[in-house]
Amino acid sequence: MHAMFQSCTRPVVLALALLAPLSCLAADEPAAAGDAGQGVAFKFTSGLYQLRGGGLPNAGALDLNLRVSGSFGNAWVGQFRSPSQSITQTRLGWDRQFDFGAVRLTPSLEVATGGYVGGSAYLEAGRTWVAGVGLSRTNLQNFINLNFDPGDAYTLAGGYRWADSRSLILSLIRDNRLNPDQQNVHLVYRTPISGGQRLTLDGLYKTGLVAGVGVREVGFSATYDWPKFFVRAAWDPKVNFTLQDMFRLSVGTRF
Repeated sequence: MHAMFQSCTRPVVLALALLAPLSCLAADEPAAAGDAGQGVAFKFTSGLYQLRGGGLPNAGALDLNLRVSGSFGNAWVGQFRSPSQSITQTRLGWDRQFDFGAVRLTPSLEVATGGYVGGSAYLEAGRTWVAGVGLSRTNLQNFINLNFDPGDAYTLAGGYRWADSRSLILSLIRDNRLNPDQQNVHLVYRTPISGGQRLTLDGLYKTGLVAGVGVREVGFSATYDWPKFFVRAAWDPKVNFTLQDMFRLSVGTRF
């Protein structure tokens, strides 16, 4: 059995895929919902992921995700397929940020074939110096964890946002249900570049038990955005706290 599928009792196989905007606990910053009267905006992402190592066969998969944003927040539909492992899962999700001035609340919900249901809530305070806390929960059914952080977890975050849209955010996501030893620490830096472009760098430090052995691993992702297109590459060792390492390549467009 491989790695990205998660259940209440064991990890199951996964492979190549796309980054889905599963929840506000993901390292990716939630997309801002369109204001009422501004219509809707779409984002399509395709991802290829490759699993290797751990004494297991290499594996690959494809994931496609379409997100729509508007006054209702963000909604998405996606499908993951790994033909070599005979795995397919379709998912639907939603999130929205509610702005109360100095405080913002972002709930999310996702359902997937196979009976999976998951949700999260993230509360953030501050405009320049910011601090946040969040909680996520699942119904412990098998699911393809495209969030890559523990699914049943709390998060603590803090950082600084400059007036020119640069930001530096440190977050800790720690399992608080089945595997409380497992945690991911992200340090995410975003900076705008001339011409409507943006660079996002995400450093990952992962600690916890994998097959009964404690691990300390370092990973990263880098995303480059143009006004209409983006590309992301990521290296995730011991992905989802399994024996295998994963390389991910995602490309997408906004329209």
